[in-house]
Amino acid sequence: MLARRLPSTTAASYLKISQRTSRRQLSLAFIKYNPVQSNNEEHQALARDLGRSVYALDLRNHGESPHDIVHNYLSMADDVEEFIQNHGLNRVILIGHSMTLALRSPNLVEAVIPVDNAPVDATLKSDFIRYIQGLRSINDAAVTKQIDADGILQKYEKSLAIRQFLLSNLIRSANGKTLKLRIPIKILGGSLDDLGDFPYRDPEEARYDGPTLFIRGTKSHYVADEVLPVIGRFFPRFELQDIDCGHWIISEKPEPFRRAVVEFVKRHDGGR
Repeated sequence: MLARRLPSTTAASYLKISQRTSRRQLSLAFIKYNPVQSNNEEHQALARDLGRSVYALDLRNHGESPHDIVHNYLSMADDVEEFIQNHGLNRVILIGHSMTLALRSPNLVEAVIPVDNAPVDATLKSDFIRYIQGLRSINDAAVTKQIDADGILQKYEKSLAIRQFLLSNLIRSANGKTLKLRIPIKILGGSLDDLGDFPYRDPEEARYDGPTLFIRGTKSHYVADEVLPVIGRFFPRFELQDIDCGHWIISEKPEPFRRAVVEFVKRHDGGR
């Protein structure tokens, strides 16, 4: 079953992909994510391989969800928690930028799989500033074809996989001619500092003791070896999986990502 809906009580639209009924649910929650456009095959493969329902969340200021001036870890954790409660989900497995909710409300979480993110303050690389600039340039140019938008974005990003991921944010304008961004680029651009500011400092006050798999890109700097001791204090049961790619692991290396998730979940799920 594949269904999409925009709930009126939460800032998260979603895709639900079900395989067979299970006592447990697998919830995918990505901050920078548009499930309507991206990685549907990945969701289907996870639902098939794990026999679980997959909820692909589209959080505030991304994809089709509402826009909100507040855009930080805590607000998006609020969105995910509200979604879990509104849909009666029981101890979900969170995948993506999901550490904040796991630390704050561990009773809701069966396991957590952070993707190229660590529980430390980290200044976002200049790549993100370039992406904002590139997307703004596309919006200002009022292009009519995806190929023209890609031509502009090539000045800011060489990787085709990353450009395709970024270009999934384009939709047709009301006039039916030009392309425009579905995301509030001004809000996102102004929130970069907030997204580099992790809300927890003391592992004694916020800790998640459940199964945890950190997946990191070996060409990314966001989960450096130096921060592994800090990860261990917040997530004492953490495991580490390296994938040969940059920060955008799911777009760059979807198959190694899928294999890592499936192996981890099956091993900790006990075959249920």
